[in-house]
Amino acid sequence: MAMLAVLIPLLMLGVVLVLGRYEEMLLPQEDAGRREPAGVPPGAAATASPAPAGTPAPSP
Repeated sequence: MAMLAVLIPLLMLGVVLVLGRYEEMLLPQEDAGRREPAGVPPGAAATASPAPAGTPAPSP
């Protein structure tokens, strides 16, 4: 019984690892090496965002 308590988790870990490799083989990520376009600075999207939804509009 102690052998089963040791072997079953190890076998399950092996199955999960094999399935992960199989998934990578079936579904390769083609855009893994791509980067963002050169014309967009990294912080540009955060500074141009509108105010949060809970902020009231300024009064005239």
